[in-house]
Amino acid sequence: MGKVKTRLLKFNFYTLIVFLLSMGACNSPQNSSSGSQESSMNSLIINSPTSYPVEMFNFEPYEINPVFSGTNKETWDQNIRERGFILKENNIYKMWYTGYQSDSDKMALGMATSEDGINWIRNPINPIFNENWTEDMMVIKVNNIYHMFAEGKNDIAHRLESIDGIEWRDQGSLDLRFVDGENKVPGPYGTPTVLYENDIWYLFYERNDEGIWLATSKDLDVWTNIQDDPILSMGPEPYDKYGLAVNQIIKYEGMYYAYYHGTAFEDWREWSTNVAVSEDLLHWEKYSKNPILGQNKSSGILVFDGKQNRLYTMHENVVLHFPKSSE
Repeated sequence: MGKVKTRLLKFNFYTLIVFLLSMGACNSPQNSSSGSQESSMNSLIINSPTSYPVEMFNFEPYEINPVFSGTNKETWDQNIRERGFILKENNIYKMWYTGYQSDSDKMALGMATSEDGINWIRNPINPIFNENWTEDMMVIKVNNIYHMFAEGKNDIAHRLESIDGIEWRDQGSLDLRFVDGENKVPGPYGTPTVLYENDIWYLFYERNDEGIWLATSKDLDVWTNIQDDPILSMGPEPYDKYGLAVNQIIKYEGMYYAYYHGTAFEDWREWSTNVAVSEDLLHWEKYSKNPILGQNKSSGILVFDGKQNRLYTMHENVVLHFPKSSE
């Protein structure tokens, strides 16, 4: 191909990109109303998988795993359930987890801390909360208040608050509305995952693990769907063909990364950890090399340790992964 024709093609290509970017800038989650009315323009300008930073995807297991698990004794936390959550604050790793006994369906909340994220010490007053069914939780700290979003009984999400991360008060089930703002979304709505940005709370939730929906709130009292269709659906890829749920949303270098678990099995016997990427929280592209972890290494939580990312998976046991060594 001649140089003149090549330059013309490059010019047309870059002109198209500028046009798409200018059109995409007009769309934002706050201005969306329904799935049928949404333009698909933003999905065209998401970076290609080849440009994704490897530090967000490539992990290998720590040589001594698991780093935390149920006691396997006659204690309240004989077993642990997915999803737990980990934050690092002031050089201390804090982990919240759900414990239960094999012959009981009662769930209680525990906490453990660690100086290195490997050796964990259970809080001596565990369980720290057992008033209501609380599992599959995540924790976010905003304005010096810890907010926990968790599944309650029958997969109805609820919110708890704490000043110290130990003593929690249940704030009740989430008031979730359809796009019209009037009609309430019926349950189930579980695996709540929340991001706080620019004074807006973004809630990602699943319904029977059949898709991911997005709602927002400015006051934590009422949550309204951005659209009434899921923003992330099962399949067509085999690894999440039969179910998916988001565990964490990370913003990194201007892009949003959703770490989610998916299953390729109709009976849900095995789950994997996967990633999807977005520029606007509404339009998502699944990573082309999903799953990043398999064999029930799921419910992944990314934690920056001050030098690098760590990936903890929290399905039955807490398994630690470090970035892969460069070959």
